[in-house]
Amino acid sequence: MNWDQVEGKWKQYKGKVKEQWGKLTDDDLEVINGKRQQLVGKIQERYGTAKEAAERQADEFVKTLQSEQPVKEKARTKGHI
Repeated sequence: MNWDQVEGKWKQYKGKVKEQWGKLTDDDLEVINGKRQQLVGKIQERYGTAKEAAERQADEFVKTLQSEQPVKEKARTKGHI
């Protein structure tokens, strides 16, 4: 999964983002709107983390989303279907 896919399915993923980073507000989630740099910035702002740490967290989050994707959808995103 890549950030374009996250952005396209942002409404579906907002709940998972909220679970991961509970300090993010609903307004934050609207501003982020699936964009990686926006998420990284809000993680930095709300949690006081360094940019590199926030980027790692965001990228790890996307990896967990990928592992949760149904098998058929994984094949489609890799161009096998």
